[in-house]
Amino acid sequence: MILELIIAALTVGGGFFCLGAGLGVLRLPDLLNRMHASTKAGTLGVGMILLAVGLAFDEATVFARAMAAFLFVLLTAPVAAHLIGRAAFRTGVPMAPGTACEPGVAEALRSRPADAEE
Repeated sequence: MILELIIAALTVGGGFFCLGAGLGVLRLPDLLNRMHASTKAGTLGVGMILLAVGLAFDEATVFARAMAAFLFVLLTAPVAAHLIGRAAFRTGVPMAPGTACEPGVAEALRSRPADAEE
């Protein structure tokens, strides 16, 4: 009984985080904000749902696979978002007027190493 309540809470909570990620992608004004919403909320939502899946089945292999999938998402989603955001910033994708960027960070992101310039 308690395990079923935990599984239900994780599934519903994960669904709400995924819903929040989807709404963030639709409603936020620019690429960097959308990426932030989808990466943070999406990773947590998928993690909660995968944990619920792992707990719902009585097999250790299912739990191990669910945790391996969560670990993969946890490691790859932020790295991919970082690289996409950096590429967007370097190529000059416009940001919303309210999006702030520190001046030192802006110059560092726009600068390219000597071996990367062609």
